[in-house]
Amino acid sequence: MGESMDASDKDNQESVSVGLNGLEGVTCTTFNILAPIYKRLDGKTCESEFREFWLSRNESILDRLLYLKSAVICLQEFWVTNEELVRMYEKQLGDAGYLTYKLARTNNRGDGLLTAVQKSYFNVLGCKELLFNDFGDRVAQILHVELLLQSENIAASVNNEALIVNTHLLFPHDLSYCFHRLHQVYKILQYIESYCHTYQLPPVPIILCGDWNGSKKGNVYKFLRSQGFVSSYDVAHQYTDSDEDSHKWISHRNHRGNICGVDFIWLLNPNKFRKPLKQSFTEAVLGNIMNLLHKMSAEGADPLHLLEMGGNKLTYSQFSRALTELGLCGDRQEGMSTEYIKDLWGQLDVDEDGVIDVLCFDQTKNTLSSMLQKEEYMVEDSGQEKLTATIGFQVKKALLFPPEVEQGMWPDHYNLSDHAHLTVEFLPRM
Repeated sequence: MGESMDASDKDNQESVSVGLNGLEGVTCTTFNILAPIYKRLDGKTCESEFREFWLSRNESILDRLLYLKSAVICLQEFWVTNEELVRMYEKQLGDAGYLTYKLARTNNRGDGLLTAVQKSYFNVLGCKELLFNDFGDRVAQILHVELLLQSENIAASVNNEALIVNTHLLFPHDLSYCFHRLHQVYKILQYIESYCHTYQLPPVPIILCGDWNGSKKGNVYKFLRSQGFVSSYDVAHQYTDSDEDSHKWISHRNHRGNICGVDFIWLLNPNKFRKPLKQSFTEAVLGNIMNLLHKMSAEGADPLHLLEMGGNKLTYSQFSRALTELGLCGDRQEGMSTEYIKDLWGQLDVDEDGVIDVLCFDQTKNTLSSMLQKEEYMVEDSGQEKLTATIGFQVKKALLFPPEVEQGMWPDHYNLSDHAHLTVEFLPRM
């Protein structure tokens, strides 16, 4: 069941496998390897029932990873409850010089995350586990690492630490799930802020890896972009955030047969100015609300009827009931809490008169987010960021495998997973 490569494929992949010796670059690979408990062989039977099948496929995956020799490997849908498979990965990666960290999803889902880092590249200063405790039982791993640099181009006094995150977001079964996915990303970024504050870290580069279960057109993508993160693959290929560039590459064929680009390696360099986290999250949530209302309108429903508006004024009770009808709060676990709805309302009710003006509620998501542009929401500029010399990363190369997905096509012969893997080479810089 192994995946073969022709010479050109090997040349392309070798070009991003330049080792840190000589410090050409630091490579990072993210890969959802499709847990055997989820892989269907005939529409009904799971691959996990046939040892020879899942073992052969995962041996091929390991061969692929060991061939790439990436400094960082982030795997999702890792079958953590199968001891034989876990031992195989830990043994082979350990023999190749990797430190491995695994984390199971909550409520015994069976799969989870595996993050591996090369000991010759990094000194691991800490590994934190983030349990979202949501109805999707999602988790994240956060590694605090020190890059072992031996380069004349980087001064000894430069801080060479970084944070690496591995995660797998909830699948967007419908538009109402977008809030929960946004909330998962918000928790990650909140935790990073808290971690840096607790350990008094100066601004350091942050690399977010994983299966984000959303494309460049989604609100999760826009939320991360508003926080200063860049999609490494898009930077390497000079793709923009425009609709024209949003379908130029794919990385996944999902269980519905749809092809989409959902696997990202995000990069945030220190000294990158960005909006305050709470403001960005609020704007993303408002965008989600507007998308749901637009969908209703496209299906022939009247969003204003849902809001129970008699004019251009919206009260808190109308707003709260509308969120429940849209599936963003209520019975569903980890929906908007009453406290969060009140906080959101407080940000929208600028003059605190108990109502908000909604003249164009069903036209554009910018209608509500424009209300947030107050003086206290200006971009923050921390003086600390200018005082500490900190390493950063430049995106040099980024490749998806199999190569057909870079052209927006899913090859039928590919059988390692229902995801492509993404490998990015970063150049350390001042």
